Amino acid sequence: MAVSTNKKVTCVRFDRELLTGFVQPATYLQPEGVELLSPGGTVTLVPYLDIKCICFVRDWDGAERILEKRTFVSRPKQEGLWVRFFWRDGEMMEALLPNRLLEIEGTGFTVVPPDSGGNAQKLFLPRPALKDMQVLGVVGGAQLRQQKKPKPPVPNQIQLFE
Repeated sequence: MAVSTNKKVTCVRFDRELLTGFVQPATYLQPEGVELLSPGGTVTLVPYLDIKCICFVRDWDGAERILEKRTFVSRPKQEGLWVRFFWRDGEMMEALLPNRLLEIEGTGFTVVPPDSGGNAQKLFLPRPALKDMQVLGVVGGAQLRQQKKPKPPVPNQIQLFE
């Protein structure tokens, strides 16, 4: 089902310029770059090479503090792949990548930042912005373990309630 609303984003560029605007989730990833609608109503196509990340935000206030928290304090609780990525400019950040690897876009990765309760709810990282990406761990997967068949009863076991 397609999402019909525009989402608020802050585009962090490598030149440290922040662009605020809206994106249409179904169509914002174009072959040449990200389609961004400014609050003034102009549509801009920002090339992937210029973008450090696209932050899906609750509001645009405090946009300069979006990427302050860069690591998890402890092992994440949410299910997914716990990854550490390195941008071209040498900076590092940890995030959670969804376990549904078929949903990964060809142009980049959509991840959950360490402070998902803060202003930034999700991040889109274009592939050209990244130098390296490492998997630190797999979080979750308890549903797969719980689907095992129960063990058969032991034949010599005494039955307390018959």
